[in-house]
Amino acid sequence: MSEHDHPINAYDEQVVVVDMENNIIGSEPRSKVRDERLCHRATFVFIFTSSGQLVFQERTLTKDVWPGFYDLAAGGVVAAGEEYDVAAARELEEEMGVRDVALEPRFHFYYQDDGCCHWGKVYTCVWDGEIIPQPEEVARVVTDDPDRILANPAFRSYTPDSFLALQKLKNDGVF
Repeated sequence: MSEHDHPINAYDEQVVVVDMENNIIGSEPRSKVRDERLCHRATFVFIFTSSGQLVFQERTLTKDVWPGFYDLAAGGVVAAGEEYDVAAARELEEEMGVRDVALEPRFHFYYQDDGCCHWGKVYTCVWDGEIIPQPEEVARVVTDDPDRILANPAFRSYTPDSFLALQKLKNDGVF
C-alpha cells in the first residue's frame, strides 16, 4: 500500500472514513485519520511484467507510514468523494508514472495493526513500459519474482499490508 502522501497539504486531504463493514461513515483530514487510527479505504495495485516479475518500490524515508519499507503495490488512501477504481488509477500514475493500463480488480481485504486500520481493494496490471517514480514517495523501483518474495519475507522490510495482499493473490492463483 500503500498510504499516499500528497506533496501539498497532505495532512489536510479529506479521506474517506469507513466502519468495520467498509460502509462510508464520513470523511476526515488525513492527519486525524492517522492520529486517531480511523478506519479508511486504501488501494493496492500490483504491477506484474508480462514475464511474471513483480515491480515494486522502496518508500522514501519521509513517508508517514512505514518509511523506508518496500511496498509491493502502488496505491494509497481513497479521498473523500473518490471511488476505489479512480483512486487506484490516480495513485498508480502519481507514484510510478504508469497510466492507460487495464487494472484488474481482485478482492477487498481488511487490515489493522497498531498504526493503521483500512479496507484495501487490490488490483493487478501487466506493464512492460517505463516506470517513472515520483521522487517524493519512491526511493527506488525494484523488480523481483513474487514467489521469491513470499519465500523470503525477511530478505527486505516489506509493508505488512502489501505483503498480506500478495499472499492472498498467490492463494487465489493469480501467479
